[in-house]
Amino acid sequence: MTGFDWPALLRTGVKGLGLRPAEFWALTPAELRLMLGDAAPAPLRRARLDELLAAYPDGEGGGNDRGI
Repeated sequence: MTGFDWPALLRTGVKGLGLRPAEFWALTPAELRLMLGDAAPAPLRRARLDELLAAYPDGEGGGNDRGI
């Protein structure tokens, strides 16, 4: 269980916001929240950045997966 009511969110995006399904699925959660009028997401704090860096470390040598 994800905790999200996807059918209701999709219905809101398509019927309420006038989005096409592909446009809805291309949104990030932050973009959808903004479009629905929710408050802006909390800023990324250092502690959360450290958590993300630990969970998703750069590969050997840094850069991206194209070797750049």
